[in-house]
Amino acid sequence: MLQTKTKKKRETYDVIANIIIILFAILNLFPLYWLFTSSLKNSSDVLKMPPDWWPKTFTFSNYTEVFNSQPALRWTLNSLFVAGLTTVLVVIASSMAAYAFSKLQFKGKQVIFIIFISSLMVPKEVMIVPLFRITQELGLVNSLYGMIWPNVATAFGVFLLKGFFDSAPDALREAARIDGAGEVRTFLQILLPIIKPGIGALFILNFVQVWNDYLWQLVIGQDKEMKTLMVGVATLMQDLNPNFAYKMAGATVAAIPMLIIFILFQQYFTRGISIGAVKE
Repeated sequence: MLQTKTKKKRETYDVIANIIIILFAILNLFPLYWLFTSSLKNSSDVLKMPPDWWPKTFTFSNYTEVFNSQPALRWTLNSLFVAGLTTVLVVIASSMAAYAFSKLQFKGKQVIFIIFISSLMVPKEVMIVPLFRITQELGLVNSLYGMIWPNVATAFGVFLLKGFFDSAPDALREAARIDGAGEVRTFLQILLPIIKPGIGALFILNFVQVWNDYLWQLVIGQDKEMKTLMVGVATLMQDLNPNFAYKMAGATVAAIPMLIIFILFQQYFTRGISIGAVKE
């Protein structure tokens, strides 16, 4: 009898907890819903009070206007190229550095790692001027590669992946050595597949960070054709008589790639952030 009551209480708590989670999920998704529905309205309907929670008339002219009046397609391709290539390079560089800090032994390893991780405390805005001067000397200003290379070496990626490499048993590396595998093969074929959840989490986090890196991309991309989507959409807000539905359409286009990336890598992301939550 007592077990039955306890079971019913747990079921009741589960139902209440699920309802609360659903409510919070709806609240978090509401801004995205409002963004998308507003992009399908006329400009006057966006600011209407009381608001229309659902468009009375659907119009896709805002999207066609974004792509016809502005080089939005070029901006989108620029953003995909910058965010995609930067993230791939970050994953490659971070995984190699994290493997070295985790599994290799060399003099001054701990000191170098502490100094490297300490760079996380330095805001990127502080480094904008020296970074720009270096990029200018290399002739990468007003270039997509100027947006990419300064973002490749990230202490966060090394810190994140080092934790995953630390969780991999050293016995695997020793067994690979006995079988005649070299350091490169051990890294690529033995340990790298084990940390796929960490790579997935890093891919999502870094892609979103670079996609939204407005300040650096604004500084480097000076010509209109060199702008990324985030910078380009921001320039749409500078009109004296703004068409808010038109701006909402641009912001929706900017949000879609991030949603696609998250959906594709969400299983690795959730596994990555839950590593260590369950005791083996």
